[in-house]
Amino acid sequence: MFAYIKGELVLKANTYVVIDVQGIGYKIHMSQKAIELLGEIGEIVKVYTYHYVREDNISLYGFITNEELRMFELLLSVSGIGAKLALTILSERTPASFVLAVITNDVSKLVNIPGIGAKSAARIILELKDKLKALSAFSQEETEAEAIKEDTKTTEAIAALQVLGYTRKEIEKALEKVDLEKLGLEDIIRKALALLAK
Repeated sequence: MFAYIKGELVLKANTYVVIDVQGIGYKIHMSQKAIELLGEIGEIVKVYTYHYVREDNISLYGFITNEELRMFELLLSVSGIGAKLALTILSERTPASFVLAVITNDVSKLVNIPGIGAKSAARIILELKDKLKALSAFSQEETEAEAIKEDTKTTEAIAALQVLGYTRKEIEKALEKVDLEKLGLEDIIRKALALLAK
Protein backbone atom coordinates (compact mmCIF):
# COMPACT_ATOMS: atom_id res chain seq x y z
CA MET A 1 0.00 0.00 0.00
CA PHE A 2 2.74 2.47 1.02
CA ALA A 3 6.22 2.03 -0.49
CA TYR A 4 7.68 4.61 1.89
CA ILE A 5 6.71 7.57 4.04
CA LYS A 6 8.69 10.81 4.05
CA GLY A 7 8.01 13.56 6.54
CA GLU A 8 8.97 15.23 9.82
CA LEU A 9 10.01 12.96 12.66
CA VAL A 10 7.95 14.14 15.62
CA LEU A 11 8.25 11.27 18.13
CA LYS A 12 10.69 8.45 18.91
CA ALA A 13 9.53 5.78 21.37
CA ASN A 14 11.07 2.40 22.25
CA THR A 15 9.23 0.41 19.58
CA TYR A 16 7.78 2.99 17.20
CA VAL A 17 8.13 6.46 15.71
CA VAL A 18 5.60 9.06 14.54
CA ILE A 19 6.20 10.85 11.24
CA ASP A 20 4.12 13.90 10.34
CA VAL A 21 3.19 14.14 6.65
CA GLN A 22 1.20 17.31 5.93
CA GLY A 23 -0.60 17.25 9.26
CA ILE A 24 -1.18 13.47 9.43
CA GLY A 25 0.86 11.55 12.02
CA TYR A 26 1.83 8.04 10.95
CA LYS A 27 2.69 5.65 13.78
CA ILE A 28 5.33 3.28 12.41
CA HIS A 29 6.72 0.31 14.35
CA MET A 30 10.47 -0.13 13.91
CA SER A 31 13.38 -2.10 15.37
CA GLN A 32 15.32 -0.40 18.16
CA LYS A 33 18.40 -0.28 15.97
CA ALA A 34 16.49 1.47 13.16
CA ILE A 35 14.94 3.98 15.58
CA GLU A 36 18.41 4.88 16.90
CA LEU A 37 19.74 5.44 13.37
CA LEU A 38 16.71 7.27 11.97
CA GLY A 39 17.59 10.84 12.90
CA GLU A 40 16.65 13.55 15.37
CA ILE A 41 13.23 14.97 16.24
CA GLY A 42 12.30 17.70 13.75
CA GLU A 43 14.31 16.24 10.86
CA ILE A 44 12.76 15.15 7.57
CA VAL A 45 13.16 11.36 7.33
CA LYS A 46 12.27 8.65 4.82
CA VAL A 47 11.11 5.22 6.00
CA TYR A 48 10.34 2.20 3.80
CA THR A 49 7.11 0.64 5.00
CA TYR A 50 5.23 -2.64 5.26
CA HIS A 51 1.44 -2.48 5.70
CA TYR A 52 0.69 -5.33 8.11
CA VAL A 53 -2.93 -6.50 8.05
CA ARG A 54 -4.37 -9.20 10.32
CA GLU A 55 -7.92 -9.74 11.65
CA ASP A 56 -7.13 -7.99 14.93
CA ASN A 57 -4.25 -5.77 13.87
CA ILE A 58 -3.56 -3.21 11.13
CA SER A 59 -0.16 -1.58 11.55
CA LEU A 60 2.68 0.06 9.67
CA TYR A 61 6.21 -1.29 10.06
CA GLY A 62 9.17 0.80 9.00
CA PHE A 63 12.71 0.21 7.77
CA ILE A 64 15.69 2.38 6.91
CA THR A 65 16.71 0.28 3.90
CA ASN A 66 14.98 -1.92 1.32
CA GLU A 67 17.18 -4.83 2.48
CA GLU A 68 15.69 -4.62 5.99
CA LEU A 69 12.19 -4.54 4.48
CA ARG A 70 12.95 -7.61 2.35
CA MET A 71 14.38 -9.43 5.38
CA PHE A 72 11.22 -8.59 7.37
CA GLU A 73 9.02 -9.98 4.56
CA LEU A 74 11.12 -13.15 4.44
CA LEU A 75 10.84 -13.63 8.19
CA LEU A 76 7.04 -13.21 8.09
CA SER A 77 6.90 -16.00 5.52
CA VAL A 78 8.39 -18.44 8.07
CA SER A 79 5.78 -20.35 10.08
CA GLY A 80 5.71 -19.21 13.69
CA ILE A 81 7.41 -15.85 13.06
CA GLY A 82 5.22 -12.81 13.67
CA ALA A 83 5.89 -9.11 13.16
CA LYS A 84 7.19 -8.45 16.70
CA LEU A 85 9.69 -11.32 16.59
CA ALA A 86 10.76 -10.30 13.08
CA LEU A 87 11.54 -6.79 14.41
CA THR A 88 13.51 -8.30 17.31
CA ILE A 89 15.62 -10.27 14.82
CA LEU A 90 16.18 -7.08 12.78
CA SER A 91 17.37 -5.34 15.96
CA GLU A 92 19.93 -8.09 16.55
CA ARG A 93 21.12 -8.98 13.03
CA THR A 94 21.98 -7.00 9.90
CA PRO A 95 20.58 -8.32 6.59
CA ALA A 96 24.13 -9.38 5.61
CA SER A 97 24.76 -11.45 8.75
CA PHE A 98 21.23 -12.88 8.66
CA VAL A 99 21.40 -14.20 5.09
CA LEU A 100 24.92 -15.47 5.79
CA ALA A 101 23.54 -17.51 8.70
CA VAL A 102 20.82 -18.92 6.44
CA ILE A 103 23.05 -19.98 3.54
CA THR A 104 25.74 -21.43 5.82
CA ASN A 105 23.27 -23.22 8.15
CA ASP A 106 24.71 -21.30 11.12
CA VAL A 107 22.10 -21.89 13.83
CA SER A 108 24.42 -20.35 16.46
CA LYS A 109 24.00 -16.87 14.89
CA LEU A 110 20.26 -17.03 15.49
CA VAL A 111 19.78 -18.86 18.81
CA ASN A 112 21.19 -16.01 20.91
CA ILE A 113 18.44 -13.66 19.66
CA PRO A 114 15.70 -13.18 22.32
CA GLY A 115 12.69 -15.36 21.44
CA ILE A 116 14.63 -17.66 19.08
CA GLY A 117 15.43 -21.18 20.26
CA ALA A 118 17.20 -23.98 18.43
CA LYS A 119 13.97 -25.24 16.82
CA SER A 120 12.93 -21.79 15.61
CA ALA A 121 16.42 -21.11 14.22
CA ALA A 122 16.45 -24.43 12.39
CA ARG A 123 12.97 -23.73 10.96
CA ILE A 124 14.02 -20.25 9.74
CA ILE A 125 17.06 -21.70 7.98
CA LEU A 126 15.14 -24.65 6.51
CA GLU A 127 12.20 -22.61 5.16
CA LEU A 128 14.32 -19.77 3.78
CA LYS A 129 16.78 -22.20 2.18
CA ASP A 130 13.79 -23.68 0.32
CA LYS A 131 12.92 -20.20 -0.94
CA LEU A 132 16.55 -19.72 -1.96
CA LYS A 133 16.44 -22.98 -3.92
CA ALA A 134 13.33 -21.71 -5.73
CA LEU A 135 15.14 -18.48 -6.61
CA SER A 136 18.15 -20.43 -7.85
CA ALA A 137 15.93 -22.62 -10.03
CA PHE A 138 14.25 -19.53 -11.44
CA SER A 139 17.60 -18.06 -12.55
CA GLN A 140 19.08 -21.38 -13.71
CA GLU A 141 18.56 -20.72 -17.45
CA GLU A 142 20.43 -17.44 -17.17
CA THR A 143 23.24 -19.12 -15.23
CA GLU A 144 23.60 -21.90 -17.76
CA ALA A 145 23.55 -19.45 -20.66
CA GLU A 146 26.35 -17.36 -19.22
CA ALA A 147 28.30 -20.38 -17.92
CA ILE A 148 29.96 -18.32 -15.22
CA LYS A 149 32.80 -20.00 -13.39
CA GLU A 150 32.61 -19.08 -9.72
CA ASP A 151 34.31 -20.05 -6.52
CA THR A 152 32.26 -21.11 -3.50
CA LYS A 153 32.54 -17.70 -1.83
CA THR A 154 31.12 -15.88 -4.86
CA THR A 155 28.35 -18.45 -5.27
CA GLU A 156 27.34 -18.06 -1.61
CA ALA A 157 27.42 -14.25 -1.87
CA ILE A 158 25.16 -14.37 -4.94
CA ALA A 159 22.78 -16.76 -3.16
CA ALA A 160 22.65 -14.52 -0.08
CA LEU A 161 21.88 -11.40 -2.12
CA GLN A 162 19.21 -13.25 -4.10
CA VAL A 163 17.48 -13.99 -0.80
CA LEU A 164 17.18 -10.22 -0.33
CA GLY A 165 15.42 -9.87 -3.68
CA TYR A 166 18.17 -8.77 -6.07
CA THR A 167 18.45 -10.29 -9.54
CA ARG A 168 21.55 -12.20 -10.59
CA LYS A 169 22.46 -9.51 -13.14
CA GLU A 170 22.26 -6.74 -10.52
CA ILE A 171 24.40 -8.78 -8.13
CA GLU A 172 27.08 -9.64 -10.70
CA LYS A 173 27.35 -5.97 -11.70
CA ALA A 174 27.90 -5.00 -8.04
CA LEU A 175 30.39 -7.83 -7.41
CA GLU A 176 32.56 -6.61 -10.30
CA LYS A 177 33.46 -3.65 -8.03
CA VAL A 178 34.26 -5.79 -4.97
CA ASP A 179 37.62 -7.39 -4.18
CA LEU A 180 36.43 -11.00 -3.98
CA GLU A 181 39.86 -12.47 -3.28
CA LYS A 182 40.84 -10.39 -0.25
CA LEU A 183 37.48 -10.06 1.53
CA GLY A 184 35.59 -12.58 3.65
CA LEU A 185 32.06 -13.63 2.70
CA GLU A 186 30.21 -11.29 5.09
CA ASP A 187 32.31 -8.29 3.96
CA ILE A 188 31.63 -9.16 0.32
CA ILE A 189 27.89 -9.23 1.02
CA ARG A 190 28.06 -5.98 3.00
CA LYS A 191 30.00 -4.12 0.28
CA ALA A 192 27.73 -5.48 -2.46
CA LEU A 193 24.67 -4.32 -0.51
CA ALA A 194 26.13 -0.82 -0.25
CA LEU A 195 26.65 -0.75 -4.02
CA LEU A 196 23.20 -2.18 -4.77
CA ALA A 197 21.53 0.41 -2.54
CA LYS A 198 22.89 3.32 -4.61
